[in-house]
Amino acid sequence: MAGGSRLRAWGATVGSLMVVLAALTACNPYQYYEGTGIHDTTAAEVAGGWENVEGTRVVLRKDGTALLEKLDGQDFDFEDGWRLTGTGTWQLTDDNGGQVVRLTLTARTRTESRSPATATDTSTPEPPSTYAWSFYVDRDQNDELKLFFFYGDPDTGNTYVMTRETAS
Repeated sequence: MAGGSRLRAWGATVGSLMVVLAALTACNPYQYYEGTGIHDTTAAEVAGGWENVEGTRVVLRKDGTALLEKLDGQDFDFEDGWRLTGTGTWQLTDDNGGQVVRLTLTARTRTESRSPATATDTSTPEPPSTYAWSFYVDRDQNDELKLFFFYGDPDTGNTYVMTRETAS
C-alpha cells in the first residue's frame, strides 16, 4: 500500500508540473501587454513627422489633425495586406500602463496592398474607409521617442515601430 501511495504522490507531482509548463508555454506576455510605463511625454513632443522602414509616413499636427501615408493595419488586420492613406485625428492619452497615441483615419484617400499577392487575392477583405490605431509611446536607448503597435498574431510579439522622420 505504501508503494501505491508514493506512486500516486509522484503522479500528482508530475501532473502538476505538466499543468504549470503548459500554462507557461501557452501564454505570451505580448498578448497581455499593459504599456511602456512612460508618463512624461507631452503632445508637443509627439507632434511632428514619423516614419517606418516600409515607407509609412504619419504627420501628427499640433492642432490634433493627422496625415497618414501607407499605414498598415494593427493586430490581425495587418495580415489583410492593405495600407491606408488619408487624413484623421490624434490624441495623446495616459493610463496606468503608460501613454498611448490614439490615431483615427477619418477620410481615406487611397489604399495600397503591401504585396502583389494580396492585391489580386479575391478573398482579401475590402480595406476600411475609417480605422483607428493605438500606438504605445516609448523611448529608445538614446531617450528618443518611438511609437509602436503590435501586428499579426499577438503570440509572436511583432512590433510596428515608427521613429522620428529624418530630413530628406
